[in-house]
Amino acid sequence: MARDRGTSDEYVRPIRRILVSGLIFLCLAIFLFWRIDSPRAERLRAQIVDRVVPSFEWALVPVTKIAGMAADFQSYTRIYEQNQELRRELRQMKAWKEAALQLEQQNAKLLDLNKVRLDPSLTFITGVVLADSGSPFRQSVLLNVGARDGIRNGWATTDGLGLVGRISGVGESSSRVILLSDNNSRIPVTIQPSGQRSILAGDNTALPLLDFLEAPETVRPGDRVISSGDGGVFPAGLLVGQVVQGADRLLRVRLAADTERLEFLRVLRSHAGEQVDDPGTLVVPDRPVAPITQITTGGGDG
Repeated sequence: MARDRGTSDEYVRPIRRILVSGLIFLCLAIFLFWRIDSPRAERLRAQIVDRVVPSFEWALVPVTKIAGMAADFQSYTRIYEQNQELRRELRQMKAWKEAALQLEQQNAKLLDLNKVRLDPSLTFITGVVLADSGSPFRQSVLLNVGARDGIRNGWATTDGLGLVGRISGVGESSSRVILLSDNNSRIPVTIQPSGQRSILAGDNTALPLLDFLEAPETVRPGDRVISSGDGGVFPAGLLVGQVVQGADRLLRVRLAADTERLEFLRVLRSHAGEQVDDPGTLVVPDRPVAPITQITTGGGDG
């Protein structure tokens, strides 16, 4: 048995060496052939590829399947991450909803206790944005409501969440809205919670500038900005946006309204209130008191 093993090893080793040497020589020959820069060699290489590559499609099927499975797994991973993110946002939304309901109940109780009478004259009409006529020097949009709908110049417009601009130019069936970011827009605002008054000045950028601040050190990024109602330009209390610090280190406002995707706008009908010219008429005059007539009862002289 030992002799048979030795004999077999003597035959196997030379054959193995010959096969390994031949394989190495074949690889070198293929490499050199593939590096030859000759039109004839190029044609021959093209013929070899045309004949050999299609026949290896069956060998690429497992690789294709594995690649597809890897792509599906990555897609599933992304969907799972998005699902988890949506779950977190849903929990936050539920918490915000609960807080909003509590605030709404508290507000209703306070209004009832204080006997607050809301202004019934502030109504609105909704218009569709027809076109965006913005330019580097003018930012405005057109609405499909005009004089026939009772629209007047100067009325405020919102997108349902924040202030967008004001009516500037009214036609019979259309009107133009100057956006808050327009260079000609100047509105008085109040910054909460500091109560600072300022002017929101448009400069044809997405972040209008806060100008004429009395105490800028009391204003912080993230503070809420609302319309002040000064000068009768806009009704007071309309949400404008939040304070941010621009790249130029100036205090600006990130608008609450999405001015890049305007489809519908609310035009607030803000009718002027009743003016009192004579303050004395507010006091109810006293009712005249009827004079007391003294009745004298005289007796007879006898």
